[in-house]
Amino acid sequence: MRKRIIDQEPQDVVPVDQGWLDLQSLAQVELTSEDAANPIETALAPSAGLGWRAAQAGEQTIRLVFDELQRVRRIQLLFQEDQKARTQEFVLRWSPDGGQSYREIVRQQYNFSPPGVTREFEDYAVDLAGVTALELRIVPDISGGDVRASVAQLRIA
Repeated sequence: MRKRIIDQEPQDVVPVDQGWLDLQSLAQVELTSEDAANPIETALAPSAGLGWRAAQAGEQTIRLVFDELQRVRRIQLLFQEDQKARTQEFVLRWSPDGGQSYREIVRQQYNFSPPGVTREFEDYAVDLAGVTALELRIVPDISGGDVRASVAQLRIA
């Protein structure tokens, strides 16, 4: 049997250009809170900074309200936590009618356990036509701990 030990450190994801949407020009962003040092723009634009961070602890919502109907084929999310072990949950939903109703895309929980597991990268292939809004709800610590939500990257194609 041939074997080799591989590096278990997460590698930086270098995605092929997928026709990512310019969210800053195509949508208005609604937020429950925002830390002034980590605005949402840094999560929406690749290589723009450290990403978005909430101003206070607890559940947070990021909602993208599109100026025109969008077809969405791919959604990427990157979460990073270097400080505190915790279980985070997020729900990703979309609306075809300006936010009057929402349809769930995914609901997921995962664990951060620094210094080992500090990143969670999600890449969803979808086929959503007529999207008027996309909503991300984050519960940064399901046990109710005093943790602020953050998103290192949010990309949509």
